[in-house]
Formats: sequence, C-alpha cells, structure tokens
Amino acid sequence: MSKDIIMIGAGFAGLAAATSLAQQGHRVTILEKNEGPGGRARVFKAQGFTFDMGPSWYWMPDIFEQYFARFGKKVADYYDLVRLDPSYQVIFKGAEAVDIPARMSELRELFERYEPGSAARLDEFLRQAAYKYKVGIGKFVHMPGRSLLEFADPRLLVDAVRLDLLQSMHKHVRKFFSNPRLLELVEFPILFLGATSENTPALYSLMNYADLALGTWYPMGGMHKIVEGMVKLAQEQGVKLEYNVPVQEIVVEKGRATGVQTAAGFRSAEVLVAGADYHHAEQHLLAPQWRHYDEAYWDKRTMAPSSLLFYLGVNKRLPKLRHHNLFFDEDFALHAEEIYEQPKWPSRPLFYVSAPSQTDPSVAPEGCENIFLLIPVAPNLPDPEETREHYYNLIMERLERHCGTTIRDAVVYKRSYAHQDFVQDYNSYKGNAYGLANTLRQTAILKPALKSKKVENLYFTGQLTVPGPGVPPSLISGQVVAQEIEKEVR
Repeated sequence: MSKDIIMIGAGFAGLAAATSLAQQGHRVTILEKNEGPGGRARVFKAQGFTFDMGPSWYWMPDIFEQYFARFGKKVADYYDLVRLDPSYQVIFKGAEAVDIPARMSELRELFERYEPGSAARLDEFLRQAAYKYKVGIGKFVHMPGRSLLEFADPRLLVDAVRLDLLQSMHKHVRKFFSNPRLLELVEFPILFLGATSENTPALYSLMNYADLALGTWYPMGGMHKIVEGMVKLAQEQGVKLEYNVPVQEIVVEKGRATGVQTAAGFRSAEVLVAGADYHHAEQHLLAPQWRHYDEAYWDKRTMAPSSLLFYLGVNKRLPKLRHHNLFFDEDFALHAEEIYEQPKWPSRPLFYVSAPSQTDPSVAPEGCENIFLLIPVAPNLPDPEETREHYYNLIMERLERHCGTTIRDAVVYKRSYAHQDFVQDYNSYKGNAYGLANTLRQTAILKPALKSKKVENLYFTGQLTVPGPGVPPSLISGQVVAQEIEKEVR
C-alpha cells in the first residue's frame, strides 16, 4: 500500500532509503536542513577550488555498484570512476615515504622487503579477510539488528565463529606480521572505526581486504559526484527534495507520528524516517514521553572520532604528494590513546592529506593544488580558533618538510572545520565526525534500534544505527530501513 513518507536528512543513508522506498511505490519527500544534499559529503567552491567537505576515500566499489543495480543502473551512468595507483602514500617515522601499490604482486614485494616471509602470510591474512568481507558485508550488515532471532540460522552461527568476533584486531594481525611498519599499515583503518585495535573485533580485517585487495578509487570531479548521482537517481524514482527546511519537531499522537513541524508549518506523513543525527532526532525532535533512550544512555556510548579539518587552496603544485597521504611520522599508539583512552587534544598528532588535484585537474585552477587536511581527534573537545591554528601550524611544518617546499605562504584560500561546525551543520552528537565506534558492545542488536520502540511508524537510519559509520555502511543502512518499512506497511 502506497504511503506518504517524510525522510529527514539528505545524506547517503537518507537518499538511499528514500530512493528505495520510492521504488516500492511510496510518495517520498526529503527535508534537508542545509542548502544542498550529501550530509557530511557536501561540497563547496571558493576561488576556483572545489572542496569535498567530508568523505574522501572511495572503498568497497561493489557496494555502490550493487546499489545502482537495484534500479537497473550502473555507477558509470552517473560518474566516472578511476582506480588510484598508488592507492595511497604512507609517511613513516624517519621521513620514510612508501607508496602502497594497487597491484597485488607489487604489494607482496613491499611486504617482503619489510619482513621476509610476510608475503605468504599476507596471502593468508587477505584470504581470511576476504571471507569476512563476503559474509560480513554480504550477510550481517544487511540485518536490521532488531532481534537475536536474526542469527538463529545455524549456518550464520558457523559464519559468526569464523568472523573472529571475540578476538581483537590487535591479536589477530600479530599472528601474521611483526614489523612495526606493516602493523601500522594494516591497523590504520581501525583509527577511524572508533576504538583501539585492542578493543576492535578481528572481524574488521575485512577493511584490509577492501583496502588492499579491492583498491582505492576516485570519482572524477570529486566525492560529491556520488551524491549528485544518487540525487539524480532519487528524482528519477519520484523522490522530492526540499532544502533549507530544518525539522523542528516530530509530532506524535497516540503513539503514531503524524508528521513534522517546520518553520513553514506542519507537514503530514504516514511514515517518518530520521536520517539526521539519531541523538538529535530522538532527544530534541521528540517529546520526552516518546523517547526510548535517555541522555545517560547516549553519554555512555563510545563515539568514533571527530576531526579537525582544513580546506586549503594553494597557488602552486606540491612535490612528493599523492592523492592520499597518511602521516604516521609520530607515535601511532599514543595518538590512538589520546582519542579513545584518555580523550584530549593530541600531543603529537597523526594526520591525513588528500590532494585530489593530483588526480583531477577540475578541482583546482591550473598550476594550483587542492588540499584537504584531517587530524582525527576525540569528540566533545573545545575547539577555539587558537587551538585550530596551533594544530594547523604543527602539521603544516611536517607537510612542508615532506614536500621540501614552503606552503603556508602559497595558501590563497583557507577554511577550518571542527567539533562546533559538526554540531551546527549536522546536529552531531558531541561533535563526532564518524558516528558510533564499532566495538563489540556496539554491534548489530547492541546499536541504537532502527525502529522506534515507542512510536509505531518512526524509523532511524544512518551512522548511529545499523550497520555503522562510513559511506558504504550508510548506503546499506538506508536500504535496510527501507526493507523493514516495506515489510510492515505491505
């Protein structure tokens, strides 16, 4: 039966859910508080530069292909995807810069140079990671996480054992490698999952398979091209998008949401999906009697990191940079501890540099460089301008040293972005950038539920519910919630 559905938020999860619901015959309208779509993957332009504001890594290309295939389309119908080679560059201590090759044969040679015998162990490590990817991404992340009965199939229990849910990533990788450089290389995706490797299930070696085997890709024109493609697809399915329409209240009567209140008035709906920040939607848009969780619950959640970001336009090209550059030239373990164990501004931060103009001349004026700097930091920290400027100079000194040239005097555009900006633009809980940490105690049914326990026709999607943070998981989250809605309104 066709329903009038309102989606709050036009991020990846919101767009995926809305498009999937429209395909099922529902009348769907997305209300977005910002001036354009994409959520954290928005874009802005300044002085001839085009800056992606958030996600910059394109991993798991199969997830995107599967999404567009649902609607009889291909990724190539909406944007031009290229594989990066090298995938990225890592700058280790001692100013050692290493390109991570896209070809597996070259990658095996790289591992072997650092640790004799490790090429064969890399093969086995990735073989196990491939299984986790196939089962984890193919089965488990598509589960709505509403009941333990979802895991009652004995075949799934066998899979769960082989997924290494009870072993830490820290122990798992050390069965294969001992060289400090290789350990940092295989553990770096954990830094953005929201916990130390000691507290992250070995299941997440599937990220290494996504990284080292499936490769790092880039949509020409920038990551926002994905959003533009998804918006076009949504509109082709009949979805209506309205921007600059922040929702002020989810109106509930007798246990059912009847619509939302905006500055322009009341908008009625038969089903509501909150693709905005889960904490904000539940704690600020719902009256107290309709909230399933309380502030104490949220305060006890382990959040993934926030970020201090800088968007720079540089009026010259920079040597020695790749598209993606990971600066692991300081203590990896110390930085992780200062995010997760003893949250504070890092004393010697690791950082990441994206230079998409190395691949894509369209994102910067000729002869210029488009630079995106990111320091992963603990959420819920004060971020005054003097703190931002301190870290800007700290990491720019190291970037200049690596490139062998001055950069700060060539910066013609500069913008910073941190905790308070995430709160202002996305109502982000504690100013987080990535959602909930992927710890064992915050996995599957232990995440905030995708369906309200108190409001019959209210659902949630995005990085604070199943399956978790990241662009591909958010894309899946939207499809999963659409599937659950269709089951219940059919």
